[in-house]
Amino acid sequence: MLNVGKINEGFVLDHIPAGTCMDIYRDLKLDKLDCCVAIIKNARSNKMGKKDIIKVEASVDLVDLNILGFINHNITVNIIKDGEIVDKKELRLPKKIVNIIHCKNPRCITSIEQELKQIFILTDEKKEIYRCKYCEEKYKRIN
Repeated sequence: MLNVGKINEGFVLDHIPAGTCMDIYRDLKLDKLDCCVAIIKNARSNKMGKKDIIKVEASVDLVDLNILGFINHNITVNIIKDGEIVDKKELRLPKKIVNIIHCKNPRCITSIEQELKQIFILTDEKKEIYRCKYCEEKYKRIN
């Protein structure tokens, strides 16, 4: 059995669906941080069967939790101090996301005005539906 040690200071992203940690690594731009990052893929989980885990020896303030909330608001964020969990951040679907997804409507102003920010607003929290702020095009999740 593989054993990955505790981190002293930082945060742990837990309950990531198996096989998706590299997407989260890229989306959170963890490769840009100058710190230790441990990625555990396909760890055994009683709750999920298999899961991924990301351990980061850096302040959670260095990552955008809105991005993580948009990707999967069921991921657990554990804050670590002195090797112990001191806090858990609850992720929520962000009300507004900026420059994370792009409008696919070819007639949207963002297709013509390239410098405009891509802004999507959460319009239905139960169905997790986001719409473009400018043209109200519905964002369709691929997964």
